[in-house]
Amino acid sequence: MATYDLVVRGGTLIDPAQGIHAPRDVAFRDGVVAAVDESLPVTEAARVVDASGRVVTPGMIDLHVHVFEGVSHLGIAPDSTCLARGATTVVDAGSAGADTFPGFRKYVIETSATRIFAQLNISSQGMLSPVVGELDDLKWASIPRALEVIEKHRDLILGVKVRLTRRSIVGESAGLTPLYYAREAADAAGLPIMVHPQSAWCPSLDDIVAVMRAGDILTHTYHGMDHGILDERGGIRRSVREARERGVIFDVGHGAGSFNWQVCETALAQGFPPMTVSSDLHVHSVNGPVFDLATTVSKFLHLGLSLDEALAKVTAVPAEVIGMANRIGTLAVGAWGDAVVFDLQEGAFELVDSQKQPRVARRRLVPRVVIKGGRVYSGSPEPA
Repeated sequence: MATYDLVVRGGTLIDPAQGIHAPRDVAFRDGVVAAVDESLPVTEAARVVDASGRVVTPGMIDLHVHVFEGVSHLGIAPDSTCLARGATTVVDAGSAGADTFPGFRKYVIETSATRIFAQLNISSQGMLSPVVGELDDLKWASIPRALEVIEKHRDLILGVKVRLTRRSIVGESAGLTPLYYAREAADAAGLPIMVHPQSAWCPSLDDIVAVMRAGDILTHTYHGMDHGILDERGGIRRSVREARERGVIFDVGHGAGSFNWQVCETALAQGFPPMTVSSDLHVHSVNGPVFDLATTVSKFLHLGLSLDEALAKVTAVPAEVIGMANRIGTLAVGAWGDAVVFDLQEGAFELVDSQKQPRVARRRLVPRVVIKGGRVYSGSPEPA
């Protein structure tokens, strides 16, 4: 009998959680990482993946996707768009609310190969319709109903999501009340909130981050609309710096309309990088400008982050944010057996932001083999 179910050999392992950037073989057995060494005996493996000339990383973690396919108007199939492209663990950002989460669990989460967690929308209906905003009427925002569902699904629900965009999502009479409802529900449940802030019913982002605490997530950090992180002079808002200092997580959440090159470049020049990189993959972004999480990471390589820094923001850091360090986001011995084998390509690659503004990148990460639970995922771009 083979000692290992799978050995990935010959690659350069980049595991920011362990501070490793070096040639390493990685072995898997019974769904977890069994060994990491400069050289492992491939004769003892039931299957071998040759990663020579390639980069091996922990499975990526995407903190913002929409995968309630067939029910949410934003929903896409998780396995073909997330897992097959290297995001082995994802967090659905509020596609389901209290009235729809049981169906999301039964028909999507429990039937997908992708590991899926969720932020529960404070709107009990979640994101059902592109025409009727989930908080157009405050009767949809039910704190008792949210708490009831959280208690039944604590193994999957990581926080409470609220979107604040006026008119299209939140009715004028509601104002910022949904934010306060989300705060109240999250506090009662002992969970953080995730906030989509742009174009809210308030003067500025200052009013929103004032409600946020350590562990809360502000997504869409570099959008180019109202209620952004930059003040009228183009500087990082004081309230934003103070929020980061007290532990608020600033997340990318790229999406179809929420990532602007100029805003991000300005912020990076002032020492304000994202803490986590997420895609906001959904039906309107999956075929561009986002495509996948690896492409989003590649944009931050173009923006000047090192490979180790960029990969940390989709592995070690989000694992810590969701309280799963040492299980996911690392290839330490004993961790869950999720990994990605990448090509780090060099050339000239056009990448665009949410406003279709182009940049020409010199490097990009392309996933080639995806490993989930210690086995090669059959939907990998290049099955080994």
